[in-house]
Amino acid sequence: MPTREELYDEADKLKDAGNLDEAVARLNEAVAMDPMYALAHSALAVVLTRLKRHDEAIVHAQKVCELEPNEAFSFTALSVACQRAGRILDAENAMAHARLLQG
Repeated sequence: MPTREELYDEADKLKDAGNLDEAVARLNEAVAMDPMYALAHSALAVVLTRLKRHDEAIVHAQKVCELEPNEAFSFTALSVACQRAGRILDAENAMAHARLLQG
């Protein structure tokens, strides 16, 4: 059975090859194996955004923020996901939080 890191690496290669649905499947396997795996949630947010599955992308971006509440980049990524979904107020709020964390 592959590790969460091996699943992530496989998903990354699939994403680079343009196989986004397969990448999502591998990343979902990694998250099922370890729901606290922030890197896989972050990658899911990116790939799901590319697939225009915005609501799902935002859920994963929010999870990253929960897992890494002191990381400004996590909130910046959430802002991007929200912006792409047309949720401008949510995007602005996430970016404001990122700026607060940056000091």
